[in-house]
Amino acid sequence: MIQNTTTSGLGRRTRYPGPIDQAKKHPHGLVAQGFATDEALAEILHRYPAELFDINLYDYDDEGQVSLRTGARGGLTGDQLLAAIQAGRLWVNLRQAEKGCPALWNAAMGEFAKIQATYPGMRAVTNAGQLIISSPVAKVPYHFDAAGVVLFHLRGRKRLFIYPGDEAHLPEAAMERVVARQTTEELPYTRAFEADAQVMDLEPGEALTWPLYAPHRVENLDKFCVSLSMDFQTWPTRFRNGAIYTNAVIRSRGGRPRFTDGMSTPELAARWAASLALRRVGGLKSRIEHFERDFTPEAGAEDGAGALRA
Repeated sequence: MIQNTTTSGLGRRTRYPGPIDQAKKHPHGLVAQGFATDEALAEILHRYPAELFDINLYDYDDEGQVSLRTGARGGLTGDQLLAAIQAGRLWVNLRQAEKGCPALWNAAMGEFAKIQATYPGMRAVTNAGQLIISSPVAKVPYHFDAAGVVLFHLRGRKRLFIYPGDEAHLPEAAMERVVARQTTEELPYTRAFEADAQVMDLEPGEALTWPLYAPHRVENLDKFCVSLSMDFQTWPTRFRNGAIYTNAVIRSRGGRPRFTDGMSTPELAARWAASLALRRVGGLKSRIEHFERDFTPEAGAEDGAGALRA
């Protein structure tokens, strides 16, 4: 385990090309603008569209394997939702923050431009994100994001464990299932991976970047936490995601496609083009469109998870 390192001397921590080769902190100026106060958060939670809430509760066994329960927003006020999150064990993602939190998003885009300028050759063509509001003891399991990510931390203390992007920690066949929406973002995990983790603690006013697709997990450090997770795509990441999707379709038909880290740019671009056609005709139907809801947030209930109400 590499604890809170300055990252110099670690070398490249991923098999995929790209300007970000290891996890790195950057300063940002969003905290002083008041986006993460209780008052601001309660107002956001109250007006945010219910269909853009992801309310998650993760349970872990002794080997670190995870099971997921999902919650329904219900008819709670913003103040009630905030109280349930602060007293529970919930991880709440507010999707499409670029639309739901325009003032925060516009400010964050200015900060993103500063961070992007520190990586020669990085040119985002799309940005999207989610506001993450999470309980003091919440944890997110081992997973990867099919995009570049800048995590802007706004409140509380958060610890991230970032792992190498090699085939052992990030099997591309598993990535295919995630990109093709056959499963959620979680990956096969064993506690032996911890010896390879780069560990970074985040304080308010710090942002974190990591290599494309790098597996990671997150623990809050006994404080209520708020972060903005900004995804970005470049043309190279679009090509690779499309190639991974095309490979998923090929594998589902009994084929054995080559892994994308051995493909040239023209081959990646060709498979990206194929993915557009495959998506249009429904090459693989999503298996994660609908989750059965298990609870409604409730302050005072165990883990912040109350009974579902009709």
